[in-house]
Amino acid sequence: MTETVRHVEQMVDDNPRTDVTETFAEWRALLGELKDRIAGRFELTRDPSTADLESYGDADTGPAGSLAAFTGPEIDWLVYSWIGDPRTGFVNLHLTAWLGPQVREPHLGSALLLWPQGWFYVDAVPRGDIVGDGTYFDSYYAPNDESWLAFKEQHPDFTWFTSRTGFIRASLSPTAYCYSFPPTRPNLDTVAAILTERVEQWLSWVAAAEPVPAAERAALADRDLAVRRNIAERDPANVMGERMFGPELTQRLVRALWGGDRVLPRPGL
Repeated sequence: MTETVRHVEQMVDDNPRTDVTETFAEWRALLGELKDRIAGRFELTRDPSTADLESYGDADTGPAGSLAAFTGPEIDWLVYSWIGDPRTGFVNLHLTAWLGPQVREPHLGSALLLWPQGWFYVDAVPRGDIVGDGTYFDSYYAPNDESWLAFKEQHPDFTWFTSRTGFIRASLSPTAYCYSFPPTRPNLDTVAAILTERVEQWLSWVAAAEPVPAAERAALADRDLAVRRNIAERDPANVMGERMFGPELTQRLVRALWGGDRVLPRPGL
């Protein structure tokens, strides 16, 4: 198995323009189904700050996108979004769910990318020090270690993706999936299965979660927000947004990813 160490814009520029509309539609439906699965467990309300981002750009003539962010009594910030131009081979989709501080279970992070090759990411974003807190590691990362190692051996079509940005590398847990791959039917089915399994596992963790003491919630919420903001603002793929829509709209989209313009209050405080 080889390794990919390239910037997203390099991967896009080095590949011929290819229409990926069919795969984009499939992936959008997949993330929509997973979002609905999460919405079936949590009470969610769309934050008004993203209402006018439901559709931006013009999908009939060029780049376009959609971003919806939700919050609720147990969810600090959930993002369901896409950006790109499927007809030219680039599209980026996100489904991320950041829990409120009433529990300490990991957040859910996932993304899908076509450039026009495939790329996917899914992870349980830690809520603390998984090296200093062995019990936390044993609860949420040790159970996935064996299957994570087996995946690397069983799926040679998938190439581990190493970000050229050290901060992004540091944001990955030891059992994160972060791979590029040829978007063949078997590989697309594999990605769908992994994302579905990870969402179901995350929901099972939340169902068994123990409450965080009230006195500790503010500090946990502060850390969550710092992590979410840093990941959104330091994502090297933001350059693609600037290419398509310029810096002003891109900065607004980045703020929407972490809740910089949110109207509704944060939960659990």
